[in-house]
Amino acid sequence: MNPHAYSVQEKTRFSESLIWQLNTDFYKEKGIAAWSEGIVPHQITNSALAATAYAELIYAFLKDLEMQKKADEVVYILELGAGHGRLCFNILKHLDVLIAASPCSTKYCYVLSDIVEDNLSFLSSHLKLQTYYDREVLDLCYFDATTSEKLSLRKSNATIATEDLEQAILTIANYFFDSLPNELYYIHNNEIYDCLVSIDASVDPEKSSAQELISNMNLEFHNSIASVPIFENTIWNEILAQYMLVKKESYILFPRAALDCLRKISSLSKTGLVVLTMDKGYKEIHSVTGRICPDIVKHGSFSIWVNFHALSQFCIQSGGHAMFDASTNLSIEFGALFFTNKAVPFPLVEKMYRKHSSQINLDDLNSMKQIVYKNIGNVDLSQLLGFIRLSAYDSSIFIKLLPRIKNLVKQISVMQRDRLKQTLRKVWDSYYAVKEDYDLSYELGGLMYDLGFYKEAMEYFDCSLEIFGNKIDVDYNQILCHFQLRQDALFYQKLKAAKLRFPQSDMFANLELLDMDSK
Repeated sequence: MNPHAYSVQEKTRFSESLIWQLNTDFYKEKGIAAWSEGIVPHQITNSALAATAYAELIYAFLKDLEMQKKADEVVYILELGAGHGRLCFNILKHLDVLIAASPCSTKYCYVLSDIVEDNLSFLSSHLKLQTYYDREVLDLCYFDATTSEKLSLRKSNATIATEDLEQAILTIANYFFDSLPNELYYIHNNEIYDCLVSIDASVDPEKSSAQELISNMNLEFHNSIASVPIFENTIWNEILAQYMLVKKESYILFPRAALDCLRKISSLSKTGLVVLTMDKGYKEIHSVTGRICPDIVKHGSFSIWVNFHALSQFCIQSGGHAMFDASTNLSIEFGALFFTNKAVPFPLVEKMYRKHSSQINLDDLNSMKQIVYKNIGNVDLSQLLGFIRLSAYDSSIFIKLLPRIKNLVKQISVMQRDRLKQTLRKVWDSYYAVKEDYDLSYELGGLMYDLGFYKEAMEYFDCSLEIFGNKIDVDYNQILCHFQLRQDALFYQKLKAAKLRFPQSDMFANLELLDMDSK
């Protein structure tokens, strides 16, 4: 240990280490600010493209139940660690489109869960979620993956406990398993060692926030020969035995908490559990093994790479089956785990999974995004609009491209003008605010004005006022919209109100000189 460092924790089992509590404390301390302040990356994890894939798989799940004539009972879709809820919003929005195009009789309720009360309060009051609460297709609950045994729904006041459900429960674990406690083992010469961890930090733990401690902590690993079998669970031991046969020395992360969490969720249904999951991780044994130290990624909080191989093996050896794309991905894996009896098939879910695994995925999108950002000065408007479309009109990507779009709008064709208008609509439809300072509605209003769509510009400026309150720039632009639309009475009414609202500003003086009769 560094003699100038503070001791945070002596040797402890990795799964019982203080680092996991620090992670929880970070999210409880920061709440929604973990994302709104840009501390934790979330563009890829909550992208519109990911939401589209989840929505189509959920729709396939509902249709499978309809074909099995099991559409009477409400199907529960549980999202673990929902955070700010942007993913859910885009899933439900796309699901509405699918059901409108081809109706499905299976009733469903999407349940947002989280361990942070501040997040649950944010989700409960978010304007864009209210229509789903009113329709009773959305609910929320507190759920701790390590301790919770049931779901207590806060909108409907319903409780779901062991075997309360006849049908399988569908669970979305989107960048969730990477924050759960893992066991850590060291394997060398076909022997397995318990791996303990000690922690020191360059800051005083008594005076530091969880974020400061995570950023400044140092982990030291200590190996001691383990007695086998490790677990009471036979299947878990069999999975570990596979790793012991690998000749390379390896640190192995074993997802014990994730497996126990899935067991508890599965117990809520008499039929079992289907899991849709996306995360950075490893699905092949050769990727899991051969690692000389655990992969720990710091980003305000911290996360690990998920051992999807162990999750898949447990699913298969428990009588279910697992689907992971056979192609090699750079980091992001997308899989489906069926902890259900083989007599209850989900052919449409499997078909839809194969479709999405063969199309553009988040790894591809991320690579393309880096190319576009790096060469932004040479990308024309048609190429930008095509990329935005490929991203499923992701608002976060659009915001990054907006400065270039503004520059190109000065020389836009009639066809591009109409297509850009359609693009702006679709971007706004997928937009879900997370208390960011960025006013997308104002920016879209400005673009619509530049394109000559003054009525549409007014709509976006109204949204800006609703979200951010009165702003002098919004008043100014709305007055200009009234001028362009020849709305004389509204022009003078808005101008008078704006001058009263901002009496110290001379910004409106030039507007008084406009000749309404010249329009």
